[in-house]
Amino acid sequence: MLEELKARVCEVNLELVNRSLVLMTWGNASAIDRGQGLVVIKPSGVDYGVMRPEDMTVIDLEGEVIEGELRPSVDMPAHLAMYRAWSGVNGIVHTHSHYATAWAQACRPIPCFGTTHADYFHGDVPLTEPLSASEVADEYENHIGKAIVRCFDERDPLDCPAVLCAQHASFAWGLSVEKALESATVLEEVARMALHTVMLSSKRPAIDAYLLDKHFLRKHGSGAYYGQDKP
Repeated sequence: MLEELKARVCEVNLELVNRSLVLMTWGNASAIDRGQGLVVIKPSGVDYGVMRPEDMTVIDLEGEVIEGELRPSVDMPAHLAMYRAWSGVNGIVHTHSHYATAWAQACRPIPCFGTTHADYFHGDVPLTEPLSASEVADEYENHIGKAIVRCFDERDPLDCPAVLCAQHASFAWGLSVEKALESATVLEEVARMALHTVMLSSKRPAIDAYLLDKHFLRKHGSGAYYGQDKP
């Protein structure tokens, strides 16, 4: 079942290690088949060195295991909350990459200081509200997902395909699991750039709105002109 999607999800999970976005087993990737309403996700706590496509777990949007011998990632409820809320998102990546996690632990959104950031994220990368003690105690991972969704109540999640979870780490997403990997990769780099920008100029303001819009919209939306036309 969903063998091609399993192979793609496994490949992205392995690529998280290759790109130094994951240490130990601190991360996971998933993808959804919208036609079947099924999600393929990394199994919980499995070492990346031995992971194979057949190890991926297939679940439905309520979290019921449809296929697989291994338990799905403990972050599954957060992934599902986003898939249920955002019909345009088809792949999600969660990591504890160093620089993005530093901003999350500091409970600071990542400001958009320059055009590199603006090419991918239309404005700051937001920070979720901290979870309450009761939310942590009961259905913790589901509440993480709900907090992420609330963060985008007035914002298109595909205009900023990443978020910082307060005191935790980051999630990134996209139109596919490969695009989610790209978002996670860019997030880590702009988090590193932003940290160094603050170190060099602690009062540096965010990028001017007109420059932010120019760089984001030349790559995204109906008027985009960056790159080549697709055949």
